Amino acid sequence: MLQFFAKYKKFAIVMVILSAVILYTFYTLMKPAPSLPVYQPTMVDNSLVDSTVQFVKKYHKIADFELVNQNGDTITQKDYPGIYVADFFFTTCQTICPIMTEHMVQIQEKLKDDPSVKLLSHTVIPATDTVAQLKRYALEKGVNDSKWNLVTGPKKQIYDLARKSYLAVKTQGDGGKYDMIHTENFMLIDSKKRIRGFYDGTDPEAIEKLLQDIAILKAIEGDENS
Repeated sequence: MLQFFAKYKKFAIVMVILSAVILYTFYTLMKPAPSLPVYQPTMVDNSLVDSTVQFVKKYHKIADFELVNQNGDTITQKDYPGIYVADFFFTTCQTICPIMTEHMVQIQEKLKDDPSVKLLSHTVIPATDTVAQLKRYALEKGVNDSKWNLVTGPKKQIYDLARKSYLAVKTQGDGGKYDMIHTENFMLIDSKKRIRGFYDGTDPEAIEKLLQDIAILKAIEGDENS
């Protein structure tokens, strides 16, 4: 009996290894590739969505924009041809904004060698956050101008972007200086200008999830373009 097993020992080892390879290959082929949702207004809390788009179920995209950054340069969608992370803030905010900005800085550092992903922060108080104020804030926080734009512009345009495109701002509707009540959300936008994720910009774990989803989105877009 021992001679029998000794005779076929090498064969058995080869068969075990081959079986393991076949099982792993089968599992890999059957395992679905990671994916991300494409968010539509109907999938988002109505308090964050303008009434004119609340019932949109498909084809939602970020509208064209023309704003001004911390250097006085005009920024449009042409400056964001790929993946980017967007948020809304204001420079004098003392509650959630400092934490959000700190996390944006961390994202900037993590992706500093990846020119395919950029950052875009919109002020919700453009009357106060002038170009000069945004520049001071950018220098203080260590903003990399080639990767991250802090933008200001006409209040109505920012309001419309926030409520009709990014689905990220609540409002009291009083028309006052502080009536754009922004959330802590970061939005992940793909190269087709669609929202692929919402993340709590004050939560370190959510930031890690965002970074993971950026990698997934890059892989998805790479496959689509191959």
